Amino acid sequence: MAVFTPVSQDELAPWLAGYDLGAAVRLEGIASGIENSNFFLTTTRGTYVLTIFEKLTADELPFYLDLTAHLADGGIPCPAPLADRAGRHFSLLKDKPAAIVRRLPGRSHMAPTGAERAAVGAMLARMHLAGAGFAACQDNPRGPHWWSVTAPRVRPYLDTGRAAMLDSELSYQATHRHDRLPRGPIHADLFRDNVLFDGPRIGGFIDFYFAGCDCLLFDVAVCVNDWCIARDGPLAGTLVDDEVGEFLAAYHAVRPFTDAERLAWDTMLRAGALRFWLSRLFDFHLPRPGELVHPHDPSHFERILRLRRDRPAPWLG
Repeated sequence: MAVFTPVSQDELAPWLAGYDLGAAVRLEGIASGIENSNFFLTTTRGTYVLTIFEKLTADELPFYLDLTAHLADGGIPCPAPLADRAGRHFSLLKDKPAAIVRRLPGRSHMAPTGAERAAVGAMLARMHLAGAGFAACQDNPRGPHWWSVTAPRVRPYLDTGRAAMLDSELSYQATHRHDRLPRGPIHADLFRDNVLFDGPRIGGFIDFYFAGCDCLLFDVAVCVNDWCIARDGPLAGTLVDDEVGEFLAAYHAVRPFTDAERLAWDTMLRAGALRFWLSRLFDFHLPRPGELVHPHDPSHFERILRLRRDRPAPWLG
């Protein structure tokens, strides 16, 4: 979430009139994130989030908006789109697709408790089960094809050692097929800042705009690489075995893992680290101009990838 396309309340007013949400009282840009322009919108009827999509086209958007609507219908707390007076989930604002969702309750916890980690693991499993009934399918937009296209673009910015590690990991991942793993819609970016806690319960999973269809275990790996690691000091990025166990056990209690998933666990953790190392390299070295943009440091996921390559990961039990 960021602001690439600034919008004033006066510019917003005629577009917002297409909704039955009242008049805008306050519009505040959201600075975190890197993909879309996002705003907290307060109207005379309530509080919402307005998103202007910077990359996704009108042809691509229905997958994401229909997925969150489907998940919300299945009891998953997520930002389902609101329909305008014409029944549309999005329309053009400043010549770009834009949508409104109701603002979900709660806030992110960057130092979660064990109970909170377990709650996320269980809700992620519930989300995967709810997504099984979603008819549409779109490949993970930051999956292996994207890796192969992006790697040549960031390689010139790497020294010899980092370039060799990138090439080595791409080769390793290319030799591992995951045809036997359960697949379906995944969030693919469920970091700590994309989960809201409303007291002891989860208020929402947010920011589904990297979602796609892939191995469910990839979603679990992305979460564990962020939710279950040492954050600071010389052990930063190292998996905390007890925290991994809490997360996996909570997930497994809702959707049991298969034997094939257990065997693929180390490879999938490496895949999750590679995906975010590549994307952060791309955003850091090849940024788009924007009003509020804060690219993440690529070295964090470079370190995580090195650690996952060097040490087998804990599993259930």
